Amino acid sequence: FPAFKLTAVKAGKEGLGGNGFGGFSSTDDVFSTFSDIFGEFFGFGGRTGRGPRPQAGSDLRYDLTVAFRDAAAGTEVGLKIPKEIPCGECGGSGAAPGTRPEICRQCGGAGQVHQSQGFFRIAVPCPVCRGQGTIIATPCAACRGRGIVHEVKEISVKVPAGVDTGDRIRLSGEGERGEQGGPPGDLYVQVQVQDHPIFTREDANLYCQVPIGFVAAALGGEFEVPTLDGKVMLKVPAGTQTGKMFRIRGKGVKPVRGGPVGDLVCRVTVETPV
Repeated sequence: FPAFKLTAVKAGKEGLGGNGFGGFSSTDDVFSTFSDIFGEFFGFGGRTGRGPRPQAGSDLRYDLTVAFRDAAAGTEVGLKIPKEIPCGECGGSGAAPGTRPEICRQCGGAGQVHQSQGFFRIAVPCPVCRGQGTIIATPCAACRGRGIVHEVKEISVKVPAGVDTGDRIRLSGEGERGEQGGPPGDLYVQVQVQDHPIFTREDANLYCQVPIGFVAAALGGEFEVPTLDGKVMLKVPAGTQTGKMFRIRGKGVKPVRGGPVGDLVCRVTVETPV
């Protein structure tokens, strides 16, 4: 609970104001004040609450697997997401067409009732309407009084170039619907990039192995090296040993959050004849 402080008050005539309630004019003020305090802490809204409060919808997560090349270049994919939408028959009210929800007689539409527990008077959700403030006498047949129905929604997600495993794409308002008119939640697409048979990635740079023959390593030469957008020629000097690194500028990945394109780092492996 949030930190709070209650100041001790002397009982009897020595209390503030001389009425034995420490500045309160009557027991009603004491009950009302404590009702407000506990209402704020326990979410009942005290004497100011009228009906259930709007609540934001929950966020959703979708795990998306992307090919290595698509993650580097960017792509667009379609997702099918189960959604809850307002019922078309009743307009989301939950009541059968031609009827409407009735105000709860127990709480008068407030969604809460007050109970006295010893010295305290607290507000609790109405047991009749379950805190809704209204009662549906004739439920809608299509949604069974819930006011919502389920459907599968197709949405398009743009995967930006340079995404990597662990990155998240946020789609505002595509999460679960809010309650009592509250805003919907968001959908977070969690990206998982597939491994590549040739390249490995570290930040914006790509790494690959380049096998060359024993004679070519001794005499030097030019060799074709694959990149994500075609092949390039790599010049290897004479006397190159296994493990030698060569960097090809601008043949890596463009960072998703901006910055220069990375490089392709080639590690030479000299194949010894057998």
